[in-house]
Amino acid sequence: MEKLFTSESVTFGHPDKLSDLIADSILDAYLSKDKNARVACEVALGKNKVYVLGEITSKAKVDIEKVVRKTILDVGYDQDALLFNGHTCQIIKDLSCQSKDIAQGVNGRKIKAGDQGIMYGYATDETPNYMPLVHNLAHALTDQLTYVRQNNLIKGLRPDGKTQVTLTIEKEQVYINTIVVSCQHDEDKSFSLLKKEIKEKVIKAVIPSCFLKNTQILINPTGRFVIGGPVGDAGLTGRKTMVDTYGGIAHHGGGAFSGKDYTKVDRSAAYYARYVAKNIVASGLAKKCEVRVAYAIGVAKPVMVDFDCFNTNLVEETLIKKVIDKFFNFEVQNIIDTLNLKNLEYTFVTQKHHFGIDSLPWEKTDLVSPIKKYVHDIISRKI
Repeated sequence: MEKLFTSESVTFGHPDKLSDLIADSILDAYLSKDKNARVACEVALGKNKVYVLGEITSKAKVDIEKVVRKTILDVGYDQDALLFNGHTCQIIKDLSCQSKDIAQGVNGRKIKAGDQGIMYGYATDETPNYMPLVHNLAHALTDQLTYVRQNNLIKGLRPDGKTQVTLTIEKEQVYINTIVVSCQHDEDKSFSLLKKEIKEKVIKAVIPSCFLKNTQILINPTGRFVIGGPVGDAGLTGRKTMVDTYGGIAHHGGGAFSGKDYTKVDRSAAYYARYVAKNIVASGLAKKCEVRVAYAIGVAKPVMVDFDCFNTNLVEETLIKKVIDKFFNFEVQNIIDTLNLKNLEYTFVTQKHHFGIDSLPWEKTDLVSPIKKYVHDIISRKI
């Protein structure tokens, strides 16, 4: 039976992603001066205005307006013709300190969960980086779209953009049913030339030809995309949760990442759950694995740790549970230490994708060898 899977990605000139990037730029600015800063920063964009909201407690002094403007300008919103300009936009700040009620439950000798919630991590062996293939393809298109814009390989592109890939799996065949590329452009950009350039310099540059089997390609389906960014659509942090995770292939607990420091388990535990799932799959224990974990605010240990291999496990699930219990510690302080979250550059993560980038600490497969040995010893009844 034919199965269809669709995944979306956006450039960091998209208003929601730009909001994420601004929030993480503020977070990085504080953590660079104060590793113990508590940041829960939300950003909203509309017309030529930026709203910075939330709670920040820190010994550091940060020029938030300077950080916001630099981020916007670096993305490419640097002229009035775009109707959103980092030089002239209005920045409105409404920030307070972290609630003392929350702080007393989180801070201490060992950091405890900064919020309640459910987080998911996922891995699959269908790609070398253990990410869903369809999501990798969607990300590859937006990465290339940004690359050709920043390097002026396609003239007349503007920062806003998004892609969508629909993958067809039919028996043993995998091919792309539909590709959608929506890219903001200058007023005088020829639509026919734009379509030709996107096909040649974006799609064919990154999508293997074996996937392009009678593929429907839709480029700016309305025929025009001049008005974009925060003028075409308001932006808000945390609105691209599927883009930031696994493209809708795995479950999602609803919590977003950007603008949150490492005590917020919405972020840190989701990263750690990916680390666990990836090591399980990379060890050959299952072809797919989803790890789910839940916390209560002010409590160090999770109230739930569970997993699902979707009937792809290659060993008994009881053995996989033993592996998780032996090799992984979901206490918040251990997550922070294991993944070195106090020293992470969060804007890099936001720009490069939260999962599937080898250099990120939760993408390491350093436990594969000990896991394989442990499993072998159990099966051969050495332990």
